[in-house]
Amino acid sequence: MANPWLSIIGIHPSGRDALSTAARQALDDASVVFGSPRHLALGQVGERGRPWPVPFSVKPVLQLRHQEKVAVLVSGDPFHFGAGASLSKHLEVGEWRNYPQPSTFSWIAGDLGWSQEHTHCLGLHARPLETLTALLAEGQRFICLLRDGPAARQLTLWLAEQGWGDSPMWLVSQAGGEEQTIRHGLANQLAQQLGDDPVSAPVAAAFEARGGHGFVQVAGRSTDQFVHDGQITKSPVRAMTLAALAPRHGECLWDLGAGSGSVSVEWCLAGGRAVCVEQHAARVAGIEQNAERYAVPLQVVHGDSLTLLDKLGPPPQAVFVGGGFDLNLFNALRKRLHAPWRLVVNAVALETQALLMELHRQHGGQLLQLQWSEAVPLGRMQSWQAARPIVQWVWQT
Repeated sequence: MANPWLSIIGIHPSGRDALSTAARQALDDASVVFGSPRHLALGQVGERGRPWPVPFSVKPVLQLRHQEKVAVLVSGDPFHFGAGASLSKHLEVGEWRNYPQPSTFSWIAGDLGWSQEHTHCLGLHARPLETLTALLAEGQRFICLLRDGPAARQLTLWLAEQGWGDSPMWLVSQAGGEEQTIRHGLANQLAQQLGDDPVSAPVAAAFEARGGHGFVQVAGRSTDQFVHDGQITKSPVRAMTLAALAPRHGECLWDLGAGSGSVSVEWCLAGGRAVCVEQHAARVAGIEQNAERYAVPLQVVHGDSLTLLDKLGPPPQAVFVGGGFDLNLFNALRKRLHAPWRLVVNAVALETQALLMELHRQHGGQLLQLQWSEAVPLGRMQSWQAARPIVQWVWQT
């Protein structure tokens, strides 16, 4: 690398003594050093130190670009849930040198004898605990970086509430340093202990999920897994709808007339992101609750789909309309969207079904009629109760 101006240095709880010779030299050569107060103290940088702004921002570092030698101090591996990526996305390759240390994940995994490639390593400093929901399953192992001591207790309480209170857990403070401490117990036991005897920061939690029910990994999850007022795409139809939408990692879905947002949530759980449009305020609140429950990247817009169409973004790769579809909306979508995109429409009303059949005749695509029946009590016996038939049209540019 030709004359980098920025040194990104991972520092260990043992401080300067644990740095490599090259990292110590880079730290000594820097005119300005950014870091948290704890890291600046560990680096013994004196008056050269500048604490990160609150809220966190890399702007002060970028303002010194190419003007003088700058160093930043971060925990462990700067590019593993560290500030490295936050900085490098604003820079050209060659502007920085990276001096990594073993990460907190490495220290804890080594102490527990866990293989890192088979362990979920997560930074939960600013992410909701619900991030864990889709990953939890019997026997799965996790190492989570936490914001502070109270966050450790919040994690234990949350796991207990979700049915994973029997998970063995290790709370590690000052991982890898001479002052490292480990507190071990079941999650529900630690939840009680931490109320009277909190753990000190910096802290990470390692646990092996035990006792709960693993998250269903395919679309068509039970309707009782979502907040709704009855306006929800039923599980069998949702499974076929997601199959038709064909989500791919990183793609965007527009869910117009979203109802409960269940289709969008399952799209996001498959690796995508979504924009939901819903005109009923109570349902908007329900969509927000469902998005929060599963910690998915879902944006909710309150209003009429046709009216808001020109204001929506980012452009989607797929559009789902579960209610309120008409010819005006179809024509507006064709006018608004130019890149390749695919459309899935579900219709229950005969008038909308007739429109879909006509659009299929004119534009092609795939037209399905979905019918199913469910066994329900009939006196002392049971009989089939048919659901309303649904016509589904799948079309793409």
